[in-house]
Amino acid sequence: MLTIPLNFLQSTQTPHSGYHWDGGSRRFFEGWYYRITLPEIGQTFAFMYSIEDPIGGKPHSGGAAQVLGPDDEYLCRTFPDVNKFWGSRDVLGLGHWGKTDLQIAPLYLLPEEFEHHVQEGYQATATLNQGIISDGKANAKGERATNNYCRWEYEIQPVYGWGNKNSIQQSTAGWLSFSQIFEPGWQILMAHGLASGKIDWNGKIYEFTNAPAYGEKNWGGAFPQKWFWINCNCFEGEPDLALTAGGGRRGVLWWMESVAMIGLHYQGKFYEFVPWNSQVDWEIQPWGRWQMKATNSNYEIELTGTTDLAGTPLRAPTEDGLRYCCRDTMQGKLTLELREINGRKSKIILKAESFLCGLEVGGGSWDNVWQSR
Repeated sequence: MLTIPLNFLQSTQTPHSGYHWDGGSRRFFEGWYYRITLPEIGQTFAFMYSIEDPIGGKPHSGGAAQVLGPDDEYLCRTFPDVNKFWGSRDVLGLGHWGKTDLQIAPLYLLPEEFEHHVQEGYQATATLNQGIISDGKANAKGERATNNYCRWEYEIQPVYGWGNKNSIQQSTAGWLSFSQIFEPGWQILMAHGLASGKIDWNGKIYEFTNAPAYGEKNWGGAFPQKWFWINCNCFEGEPDLALTAGGGRRGVLWWMESVAMIGLHYQGKFYEFVPWNSQVDWEIQPWGRWQMKATNSNYEIELTGTTDLAGTPLRAPTEDGLRYCCRDTMQGKLTLELREINGRKSKIILKAESFLCGLEVGGGSWDNVWQSR
């Protein structure tokens, strides 16, 4: 056994990589999202980890691991014992043990030790994602009715954090994200990376080398009322391109505000469109179509995400605990155009498309189109 490897240099580690809970008793959650895309077969695996009210003894205290697998199939396992969760304050590192023969406080294990000793649970760092869960459904006699499970282990080589390559990495929500003024916080941990390993999905083995990988997190004591999300790092003919965009209504002190941003990494450069440097506009259908446009003094970007698929309902931490409150597909279509502005003229820098884009809407009141203006 050992502590978390510090092989992700501090200069390339994104802000907020560490676990945020301060040990207090106020309502609190933290959630992590890891994803890999397998372009050869047109499929994606997304792993979602969460912990709520880790002080324990509260109505919503506990953790969970969710997997969105091939063809947007879904698996979820809850871990009620908050004392079996661990998180590093200094670097990206977390885990939650369910079934295990170990009688010690939870901590990072070598991958082979984890596989030997932990029959249900997960652990994840900046360079590793590993776990095993089953759905645990049982019939009226208490017998397990289904045998759906997922076992995964892969290593990650980070390519882009959140910012220009070889520079100090940025907070996704700017410097204000270091305070509790804006909640929840949101941080893209790794806009793009390369993953190698394997996933066993109900007996079907998926092996991969240098597959596009992604990671983000959110945390806080308040929950967004409504949000949308667009994410892709697997484009046709553009291996060095990663996009994350999203927006939401969130609490700021005693009022609510609607904010959105677009971040693009391309050929070593970071193009950032955020409320304090750009005009960001959006038009999001309740489901099926996501449109965004952003302009700053040097660049403008337009993107459109679409899907004909129904999407999969997912759970997320809410004021009332882990609930089905968002809908996702990992097989959305995305078109993107980035232009450089020079006076009144604009020049196209990049046009790209993908058929493996992550698209999400979440929260309440999705009866109508949500427009920024």
